[in-house]
Amino acid sequence: MAFFNALKIYALLLCILFMPLHAFAQTQADMPGLIHQLTDKSRSTQAEAVDALTATGDPVVIAPLDALLNGNLYTRKSDGSVWITTATATGFDLRDPLTGADGGSVAAGEMSKAKITNAIRTRLRGSIGRMSLLGPDPKLRREAADAIFKNGARESIPLLEAALEKETDETVIRRMQRALAGVHLDQSDDTQVRLKAIETLGAFTDQDVRALLNTALKQSDESVRAAAKKALAGVESRLEFWGMAEGLFHGLSLGSVLLLAAIGLAITFGVMGIINMAHGEMVMIGAYTTFMVQEVIRNSYPGLFDASLFIAIPAAFMVSGMVGIAIERGIIRFLYGRPLETLLATWGVSLILQQTVRSIFGPTNKDVGTPSWMSGAMEFDSGLALTYNRVAIIVFSLMVLGLLVLVMRKTSLGLRMRAVTQNRAMANSMGIRTGTVDALTFGLGSGIAGIAGVALSQIDNVSPNLGQSYIVDSFMVVVFGGVGNLLGTFFGAMSLGLVNKFLEPFAGAVLGKIFILIALILFIQYRPRGMFALKGRAVEN
Repeated sequence: MAFFNALKIYALLLCILFMPLHAFAQTQADMPGLIHQLTDKSRSTQAEAVDALTATGDPVVIAPLDALLNGNLYTRKSDGSVWITTATATGFDLRDPLTGADGGSVAAGEMSKAKITNAIRTRLRGSIGRMSLLGPDPKLRREAADAIFKNGARESIPLLEAALEKETDETVIRRMQRALAGVHLDQSDDTQVRLKAIETLGAFTDQDVRALLNTALKQSDESVRAAAKKALAGVESRLEFWGMAEGLFHGLSLGSVLLLAAIGLAITFGVMGIINMAHGEMVMIGAYTTFMVQEVIRNSYPGLFDASLFIAIPAAFMVSGMVGIAIERGIIRFLYGRPLETLLATWGVSLILQQTVRSIFGPTNKDVGTPSWMSGAMEFDSGLALTYNRVAIIVFSLMVLGLLVLVMRKTSLGLRMRAVTQNRAMANSMGIRTGTVDALTFGLGSGIAGIAGVALSQIDNVSPNLGQSYIVDSFMVVVFGGVGNLLGTFFGAMSLGLVNKFLEPFAGAVLGKIFILIALILFIQYRPRGMFALKGRAVEN
């Protein structure tokens, strides 16, 4: 009898031990069924399926849950199977929600989209966040912590605490602490816990924390309101500082764009005295050259796409430079000494170039891709984001300026250009072929405008009207900085970029430009030659 009792106890222990494993295995076996329930019309069935899939703890279920959240989970009408879809020009590409296996392509009419409510969306965000919190990818863990901070579910507290004990990445630790403090402040009934949460949140600087602290000001507990008010003051002070830093970055970014667009104009305007209204079209030609280079790479050498801009830079310089030399040799050289006629002639050239490009490529915007190394941004806890493409353009514009200074100071072409700039008649009498210098100078300025088009293709629409957006600003930069002076062009571009960005929040984009134009007119009355005037007999006469 004792033996049978012991055997019963042993069997009971085995049942207790293996019951969770059996339940887990059963859930794993039911995964396809649960995936199918995600597309059910019953919201309660959908909610149960989300909870059951989350309970498995298997990272493989993140993909179908994320697809349902983003509207990419569909049912095939012919057999009722569930697929993750990617939209194409003719329909959908299919992918198995659990294995990721390719399911081929189908027409859009063959699929039925799984529909969800806002309540299901909230549940999905929480589930995806909780499952990603313990995953191997630090980026996903950080995003999961941020999702929990916004969701604020009380049941996330134990999971966050457990994840914090295991976490080693300092950035992720801070995001988890922020999320945990946010949930405590929103959900806890303990005053001391909420005060501790406010103290933790007060060390962060972002708009979401400010919004959460603002809600704490409405709490009935006086101590909580006082602590929230004090923390909020610190957060808003730091946000104001980082807002100024963001404005500075955007001002420098705009200034670098203006510098690239104006630097070629500074050369042609300063050396040749030509009002070149077709300068913007040189920028446009550079942008379209970038588009053509990328088209060739996409079709023939897709592995080189990340290097496409490095190939496009010399190509754009050559194409725009040759077009510039053709314009100078064919039209402008007959109009020297008649600036108003050069203005009208180059304006006509700009219209011809715009219509030519419109006839060849069409009037619509062209897609110029961004290499992977220029995609994304450097993000900070303060909410400040420095996009890689803008940072690259700032660095690139300074490199172009430095290279141009070397050409002007260290080459024979630069020496002849400076001689013609300072005194054309004397340079001609000394044997310098001013006509050749004019052609090469116009070609150099046009080529640099083409390089500017390569950079602008990464932040602006590539269309036949691209250059018209920058021609007026380019002239403003050149006149403000000092005609023909590269240092003046640099300071003029950066000054106008910064002033423009800091005026926009108060006056708006259009009114801000009007204020800048009025200020520039008044400044030219005081200093007609700009900030940095060139020296020389011809200039001073």
